[in-house]
Amino acid sequence: MLSFEPHTLSPAQLQGYLQSAVAPRPIAFASTVDANGKPNLSPFSFFNVFSSNPPILVFSPARRVRNNTTKHTLENCEATKQVVINVVNYDIVQQASLSSTEYPDGVNEFLKSGLTMLPSDLIKPYRVAESPVQFECKVNEIIALGDQGGAGNLVICEVVKIHIHESILDDQNRIDQHKIDLVSRLGGNWYSRANAGLFEVEKPLTTLGIGVDAIPDFVKESSIFDGNDFGKLGNVEALPTTEEITIFVQENFAVKGVLSSDDEMKIHQKAKEYLNNNDALSAWKVLLAKQ
Repeated sequence: MLSFEPHTLSPAQLQGYLQSAVAPRPIAFASTVDANGKPNLSPFSFFNVFSSNPPILVFSPARRVRNNTTKHTLENCEATKQVVINVVNYDIVQQASLSSTEYPDGVNEFLKSGLTMLPSDLIKPYRVAESPVQFECKVNEIIALGDQGGAGNLVICEVVKIHIHESILDDQNRIDQHKIDLVSRLGGNWYSRANAGLFEVEKPLTTLGIGVDAIPDFVKESSIFDGNDFGKLGNVEALPTTEEITIFVQENFAVKGVLSSDDEMKIHQKAKEYLNNNDALSAWKVLLAKQ
């Protein structure tokens, strides 16, 4: 058996072991606003429910391991004492992951991830309309667990209002665990889907993905693609060049045949095949070849 004391490992190594061993973990998709009302949205897997009376949720936006800086979510919770915790199901997992990209302060992650801002009833932060359950919360307390990279900050939240999509309820108004189709986080790129087991989500780029807001309307309006597809398309650093697209088409006979048909639905279905294989750049080359 491999054994060691935590202080003998680097922060990144220790974090990796903890996240891989203590799993699967539910995901708090936290929506906040800063002191000026600018929205922020980011997922956190150090999260759970800790009390039902009063209803208490706790999540932890840890200090960044690489440079010991704090996250906008923590800073906003400190400033406003308010947060919406939206749950993440399979339908929005790629968009939730994309929202964790470290865009500059003031960039709206709702727009970048292609999710809809829904006004809350009792607090200022927006809800994620696509999330099946949304908890409006006041922040009761924030407990810093350390001052070095990787140190957590326990944000203790009291639920003041709950919103539940009727589509996930059974005939007795209870949440149907099959319908809600929750996902959870493990180590590395691994997630778990309650209805289907393990799957991978490519981590957002250390550089900035273009975001769903940069996807052309003819793609966003297509009936072929869903939110997870948009999340993958928005996670590329840059669109392929004309030369890259030309070479790709010339080297792929099947793609050339689909493009020659001029059938937009078939073209989009071909791009969808690449997205299903987590090859967003090839999907983009198919989509842009006729533009």
